[in-house]
Amino acid sequence: MSEKQKTIKQASVTLKGRGLHTGVEVELTFKPAPENYGYRFKRVDLENQPEIKALAENVCDTSRSTAIEEKGARVGTIEHVLAAAYALGIDNLCIEVSAAETPIMDGSAAMFAKALVEAGIVEQEADKVFYEIRNTVNFTNEEKGIELSVYPDNKLTYNVMVDYNNPVLGNQYASINSFDNFATEIAPCKTFVFLSDVLFLAQNNLIKGGDLANALVIVDKEYSQAEMDKIADLMGKPHVEAKGAGYLNAQDLIFSNEAARHKLLDLIGDLALTGVWIKGKVLATRPGHASNVELAKIIRNEVKAFQKDPVEYFDLSKPPVLDINQIKGLLPHRYPFLLVDKIIEIGKDYIIGVKNISFNEPQFMGHFPTEPVMPGVLLIEAMAQTGGILVLNNVDEPERYSTYFAKIDGVKFKNKVVPGDTLVFKLIFTAPIRRGMVMMKGQTFVNGKVVCEGEFVALVTKNK
Repeated sequence: MSEKQKTIKQASVTLKGRGLHTGVEVELTFKPAPENYGYRFKRVDLENQPEIKALAENVCDTSRSTAIEEKGARVGTIEHVLAAAYALGIDNLCIEVSAAETPIMDGSAAMFAKALVEAGIVEQEADKVFYEIRNTVNFTNEEKGIELSVYPDNKLTYNVMVDYNNPVLGNQYASINSFDNFATEIAPCKTFVFLSDVLFLAQNNLIKGGDLANALVIVDKEYSQAEMDKIADLMGKPHVEAKGAGYLNAQDLIFSNEAARHKLLDLIGDLALTGVWIKGKVLATRPGHASNVELAKIIRNEVKAFQKDPVEYFDLSKPPVLDINQIKGLLPHRYPFLLVDKIIEIGKDYIIGVKNISFNEPQFMGHFPTEPVMPGVLLIEAMAQTGGILVLNNVDEPERYSTYFAKIDGVKFKNKVVPGDTLVFKLIFTAPIRRGMVMMKGQTFVNGKVVCEGEFVALVTKNK
């Protein structure tokens, strides 16, 4: 069965806090959203409350966080919010904010994830939108030692490696193979900053809302007490004792590799900007918002191209679940009218069959002698036979039953089929079998593209 889209159940849930860079008090409210809405931030403090779609093409800044902008409306530091929603499997979410930046909360995604879980997560009718990586996607910046890749895989996993040439952090690695552990293993990991960067950021009118409660501060060199006091005074924070290299707030460190885990958290949030559920293995060396977003843009462009001209992939190399002899045990058809060579997948409500088209088949003697084309009626018949196998796979003693098609609707032929083509038939039940009546949708593919499709109604009857 296909996986369904999700949103939250509760009408609204609100969090309050300060923006990391602006220091402004802001309210963030999660609200349910309809199917295929995606993630959108709504600036309720602006006239007409404009919405900004959380998509890679709308990213406007990645200098110290990820910001998006659409039609003049902007919202920043969105990555932790998106990471929480994406890891929880939420597809559609309206995120209202009362300022140009989301609240930093404790510097992690934990509070956002907790609020969403408490709001309840419910299924919707529409199917989730997955995008399976088939060819490796790369983004590299050799000068900075950045390399991000997504390799083909049947599920989404993340692997992150960071090396800041810093003795406090050292080389760190973090990974996640299932979002089941996100709430405990990744979500609580705070953002971090080097103390040497704090002065620069403060002098450039940033991190006004930053403090030791919402960021891990790494002392990356020896500072005198006077230097420490100067930084604290500039930020309007209490003085702290100079203790040498290490974490200024080591008591808040949860994991020894928390920096890598937080980079993984950011990566999840930034790749949510692809607008799809990725199936692929993500490997990232020294990731950051700029590189994350560049990778998201590459994937996003592939997704848009795929949506414009869809291609479905089938692994024709795997062993058949039913070979030709087993098919002959289910179907009464024989040469020259048995039009399915093998079944490569079969489930409770779907089936995938294969036929190889050869010039030696008898229909090409007359259709047509100088330009052989597979007759459309035989494509329909081949789908019908594949569907018949699916039906018989769902009844006891299948050898005692036959399937007869009673109605065919909405048939479309989108391209011709010629000798040398490999046909893939995909049939799906559109309703449960009731009183011997079956409803199915069928598609025929060549090289992943639909060449024929239609809807079928069939009757299952016991043989006399």
